[in-house]
Amino acid sequence: MTPERFAYLADVYGADLHRWPDAERAGAQALLDSGNVHARDAVQQARWLDSRLDGHQPAFADATLVRQIRQSAPRSFWSRYASWLSPAGLVGAGIAGIVTGMLVASMSVPLPMLSAEVLPSVFDQGDAEVVFTVNAEETEQ
Repeated sequence: MTPERFAYLADVYGADLHRWPDAERAGAQALLDSGNVHARDAVQQARWLDSRLDGHQPAFADATLVRQIRQSAPRSFWSRYASWLSPAGLVGAGIAGIVTGMLVASMSVPLPMLSAEVLPSVFDQGDAEVVFTVNAEETEQ
């Protein structure tokens, strides 16, 4: 392991070699045991940074500040119109149901007589006959 690689890994994983990848630990320990000055400096810098990061305590926001931020935030489209969007959705669903019912009813009722023959309903299968005709010219080819 080179001192540059060691410094990079110390920056990424910190000073504790137990956090390092297994494949890199043996080479890092050998470089430290050899007394390399660059490796020792890298470990010292990583230890300093680790102590700063471990000792950091996040500051929690004040409840009054959070309330002020929420009250000052602009209202969204949905919250602004929420009082009438829900009833409008119900009315729209009702209209869609009525239209669908009318469509199904119109398809299941036989069509009025347009001429001497009566056209069956789309769903009427009582007297259905399937007739296949074969063109004589197509069968000879």
